[in-house]
Amino acid sequence: MAARNTARKRAFQILFEADQRGADVVTVLADWVRHSRADTRQPPVSEFTMELVEGYAGHARHIDELISQYAVGWSLDRMPVVDRNILRLGAYELIWVDATPDAVVLDECVQLAKEFSTDDSPSFVNGLLGRFKDLKPSLRRDEA
Repeated sequence: MAARNTARKRAFQILFEADQRGADVVTVLADWVRHSRADTRQPPVSEFTMELVEGYAGHARHIDELISQYAVGWSLDRMPVVDRNILRLGAYELIWVDATPDAVVLDECVQLAKEFSTDDSPSFVNGLLGRFKDLKPSLRRDEA
């Protein structure tokens, strides 16, 4: 399970970098893959990392709309960049990756928030992703 934890963390880092650079997330993923193949000192990008990043990219517009709709008192652009990207990753995995138990997604995202964000972020991330978990069947169905 440590490999999935590492893969999830790398996926978060790729989403974060793309957001910071204003770049396409799939382009940043390709950069990471290219660098890891060209330089043996760079850690490899796992299949699961690629799955998460590409999966998010395929649902990005809908995921951002969901976060904006359900993050009471926070617009997407006012939200801390770390939190926004943890939520993006968590929302994708929670709603569309059936192989990962919901509790694991929530726990892993809260851990990312504890490691990379503010003291208030873990409860914010947990609350919003918990709401998505409760609404999961309708959120998946509502995507147009």
